[in-house]
Amino acid sequence: MPVNEEAIGKQYPPVTMEIEADKVAEFAWAIGADPHDGVPPTYAAVYCLGATAPQLFGDEDAAVDFARLLHAEQEFEWTRHPEVGDKLRSQARVTTDINRRGMRFVTFETDTTSGKGKPVCHSRALFVIRT
Repeated sequence: MPVNEEAIGKQYPPVTMEIEADKVAEFAWAIGADPHDGVPPTYAAVYCLGATAPQLFGDEDAAVDFARLLHAEQEFEWTRHPEVGDKLRSQARVTTDINRRGMRFVTFETDTTSGKGKPVCHSRALFVIRT
């Protein structure tokens, strides 16, 4: 089971974003939630994964073949849920990169904090890439 030691621990620069009311409302309507109920928990897919995954996918050294990628797992752990107007900072890293049986398994974790540096959410994604 070959491990890509160079990739493990690679950290990407932080990405900052503000939770915007219009974007939250669009997202809420798309998933059948009421925008007046606040930021849906699954909006973490936007500020955690959506904000940082393009860094991994665009990293030539990471060599992720997007055409062969399957987003296999996703989980979020919240310290608190953000509110509209919050400014968040998300920073991601590769925590595992293993090849076995013609498949590459990459675990990509993101920590999101508030503008004051307080924890908001931890995201863990597993990408399976056919090699």
